[in-house]
Amino acid sequence: MPSHPDVVGWATLLSSCRVNGDMEIGKWAADSLIELEPQNPATYVLLSSLYAAKGKWNEVAQLRSGMRDKRVKKELGYSWIKYKGKVHVFSADGQSSPFLGQIYAELEKHNCKMIEEGYIPDMSSVLHDVEESEKTKMLNHHSEKLAIAFGLIFVLFLLAYPYGLLRT
Repeated sequence: MPSHPDVVGWATLLSSCRVNGDMEIGKWAADSLIELEPQNPATYVLLSSLYAAKGKWNEVAQLRSGMRDKRVKKELGYSWIKYKGKVHVFSADGQSSPFLGQIYAELEKHNCKMIEEGYIPDMSSVLHDVEESEKTKMLNHHSEKLAIAFGLIFVLFLLAYPYGLLRT
């Protein structure tokens, strides 16, 4: 190679190793990235995902411990939806919405319907060393799903009843 790879090159290589499960090259790419950008949490997250996908939970724990020691923090992911001029923000399994009971009920209703129709959740995408029931909960309570359920409850209601509920 005529020149040394930059951050983008190493990150691309690490990401492709994550997709293809190549531990050896992935570790090399991650080490190179950490050398260039030791405070970038994306490198640690990708490497952690690579380890987790291979069931190497001790390595995942060591990596997370190293992140804490180096004070490298991954920012939480958020999803949001605008309703009646207000932005409603959701984080994975977050407890910030006053409508959480309704939202979880809506999610449960749709999850049951999907399973009846033959849907099988892909647990391989939950890269945590937890029981299957906890993995299911993590999949079902992701921030995007919380925002979508909120929209199904409130936004679709508005579309169906633009003048609100009429009572006689």
